[in-house]
Amino acid sequence: MPLRSFFKFIIIIGLIVLGNQSVTVAQTTKKSRAQLEKEKSEVQKRLQEFDRILKQTSTRRQASMGELNAVNKKLETQTAYISTINKEVNLLNREIRETEQKIKSLHNDLKNLKEEYASMVYTSSKLNSGVTVLTFVFSSSTFKQFYMRLRYLKQYSDARKKQVEQIEKVNQQLLAQQGQLENKKEEKQVVLRKEQEQKRALDLLKKEQQSIVNSLAQKEEEIKKDIAAHKKQQEELNRLITRVIEEEIRLAEAEAKKKDSKATKSTGSSLPMTPEAAALSSNFAGNKGNIPWPVEKGFISKRYGTYPHPTLKGITETNDGVDIQTNNDEPVRAVFDGVVTKITTVPGMGGTVIIKHGEYYTMYSRLKTISVKSGESVKARSPIGTVHTNSSNGVSEVHFQTWKGLQVMDPTIWLSKK
Repeated sequence: MPLRSFFKFIIIIGLIVLGNQSVTVAQTTKKSRAQLEKEKSEVQKRLQEFDRILKQTSTRRQASMGELNAVNKKLETQTAYISTINKEVNLLNREIRETEQKIKSLHNDLKNLKEEYASMVYTSSKLNSGVTVLTFVFSSSTFKQFYMRLRYLKQYSDARKKQVEQIEKVNQQLLAQQGQLENKKEEKQVVLRKEQEQKRALDLLKKEQQSIVNSLAQKEEEIKKDIAAHKKQQEELNRLITRVIEEEIRLAEAEAKKKDSKATKSTGSSLPMTPEAAALSSNFAGNKGNIPWPVEKGFISKRYGTYPHPTLKGITETNDGVDIQTNNDEPVRAVFDGVVTKITTVPGMGGTVIIKHGEYYTMYSRLKTISVKSGESVKARSPIGTVHTNSSNGVSEVHFQTWKGLQVMDPTIWLSKK
């Protein structure tokens, strides 16, 4: 082969770019897995929480609405847990497909590298048959040509070394990806078995739910009496807080008149307020959707508003707050900074505490014990008592209401999401 062709070959070899193969998992996949693990952990915690509450209510021999509420909530959470497992299976399927694609790509890279290296060795042997390296170098006509030939030979030698290193590197990456693929397939089988276990648990829970519904269907008259009693209790609570707020307004107006109307008025409220109270009211309003729950553990067993009864056809229930089912002796806490403005007992609703937050009020009922005094300032999350447990059905439930002036509001728009 002519020396000119040899030089051309050496230059081409010197310009070969050896790309490094990336075998790291994509950032989006890592993020998805982290989010999924967090979601699954949260659902598992809620499932355990609702299971504890259910066990406390199911110790009674007779089925109750409290037990049905707990079963319904656990059923909902069990379904959510299965949904997260399905997401995990889908994620593993995607990761398996991506790993298989990487293995295929690495196989192609390895094949190409080996073919390229074989071509280099073959070309080198052909060149060497025509002229020795020493002859090629020392036949240079100038020192510059001598230097350039030595440089090209070094580049050629380095290229071959790099090619060998790249082949070994790709081969190691290939083995690693194959190992990851096997691990992911095994992990998928574990998750699929877990999914089947959870589906069996869900089926058992559905049977338990139907059994409770059937038992409650035999207690129609008893349930109707409970609904009527709850309606009277609700009306009494509303009269109580209305009287309290009206008295607050009367006193505030008298104080404002006495101080020559230096107090301010909050928009949409007839309650005169000092600048401090107005600031507290604004702060409460600004935390919509972020206010802590009155109990740390639990779930909403009766929502706000008017809705059909879960077991009796044609019967509706009305709730001016929310009922939160929780653990026995669970501490009840203030949801925001404020001042205790009323402590009393309402028949059928147990101990009741009303806390003022500027023009906003929160009311806590069905308390077994009360640990604050009227006129006392409280901070968010500070304890105000403990929840009452119904001796007949074992249900521990706190009734919670929010008001803006004389307007009752849906508490769920204020409470943080669980």
